[in-house]
Amino acid sequence: MSSKSKIRKPASSDDWIAQAHVLTEALPFMQRYDRKTVVIKYGGHAMGDAVLSSQFAQDVVLLKQSGINPVIVHGGGPQIASMLERLNIKSRFANGLRVTDAETIEVVEMVLAGAINKQIVTALNQAGGRAVGLSGKDGDLMIASKTRTRKRDAQSNVEKAVNLGFVGTPKKVNTDVLDVMLRSDIIPVIAPIATSDKGQTLNVNADTAAGALAAALKAERLLMLTDVQGVLDAKGKLVSRLTQRRAATLIRSGTAKGGMIPKIETALAAVKNGVGATVILDGRVPHAILLELFTELGAGTLIE
Repeated sequence: MSSKSKIRKPASSDDWIAQAHVLTEALPFMQRYDRKTVVIKYGGHAMGDAVLSSQFAQDVVLLKQSGINPVIVHGGGPQIASMLERLNIKSRFANGLRVTDAETIEVVEMVLAGAINKQIVTALNQAGGRAVGLSGKDGDLMIASKTRTRKRDAQSNVEKAVNLGFVGTPKKVNTDVLDVMLRSDIIPVIAPIATSDKGQTLNVNADTAAGALAAALKAERLLMLTDVQGVLDAKGKLVSRLTQRRAATLIRSGTAKGGMIPKIETALAAVKNGVGATVILDGRVPHAILLELFTELGAGTLIE
């Protein structure tokens, strides 16, 4: 290597001062989360975009290097839908949940615990971390019961029970495996596949799984990456902070709609069960995790 290639272009003193200011601003936040557990639900556009995926991996490794214990729980709805379509298996949904028959659950497990999980693990390892992929079946990490739901018939206006098949709701989380990992330099990456008491494989909604894991780990934060800014008020403006009471009011009033309702419900359940706070944040924003944890402004809606 020539001597010229070793010469760095000097930065201006203003640049150095600006960089130093960023680092000093982050210090109290790093101290706040030192040795604390942060559960991150990873999905949506942030997982499908190559640049954002790379930034996500770098950010998670930075958290680990900073003394924080990140735990990743990922979804994969679009990838599951794509694979089912390729296999000519039709998807049905009820109340936003996939109706999962015996044929479908095999595909769901293959996509979530296989391809997607290992893609995330590989990205984290390439970014300098030591990631290990798991599903809720490993070490009996997550035991679930079959989800029961009801749907109102449009013609008769009568609610009827809907059989969702192999879809589960977490009822027990065994953190032994994660406790061992979190005492080391390993970053757990978890696919939301669980086992029933009878040994059946069940598909668990990724938001719900992340909330249950965060509660069991008594995490300092549950970060839920979404494809929207966060929770919006009646005027469509971002609400940066919500109490549990106000969050529940947004659901009752109809201000919170569609897919945001189960996210808020998961956030509320997590906080009630011991999580320090839940943040619903925009995964489309570069370095959204770092902005949320290491800056005063944050990057979404905090519910506490």
